[in-house]
Amino acid sequence: VQLVESGGGLVQAGRSLTLSCAASGTIVSIFEMRWYRQAPGEQRELVAAINKPGTTNYTPSVKGRFTISRDNVKNTVYLQMNSLKPEDTAVYYCNAAGVIVSDSLRPRDYWGQGTQVTVSS
Repeated sequence: VQLVESGGGLVQAGRSLTLSCAASGTIVSIFEMRWYRQAPGEQRELVAAINKPGTTNYTPSVKGRFTISRDNVKNTVYLQMNSLKPEDTAVYYCNAAGVIVSDSLRPRDYWGQGTQVTVSS
């Protein structure tokens, strides 16, 4: 299973970006898809999560500004980020949790390579 992220970049404060993460492979199902971020010198933190039925969770600092969504047919998760702030600057990582593939019934987690988001003031 591979996760490929896209959509990062440099943006001014107050503007928007949309991140995408596509999972590929012999995937049968993905329980939950998540976005994490890690700023320099900081621990990786969970930003948003969405499970297969569509229930979402957000870290308090992004509530009302970020929206996570997923396409279960395409095994793709999106993160719409509005009203970006300099403190949102980080490498954003996609995580697929509880992935079941066709040749194994044991759920596993997978990570993308990360995409840089830089917000200038």
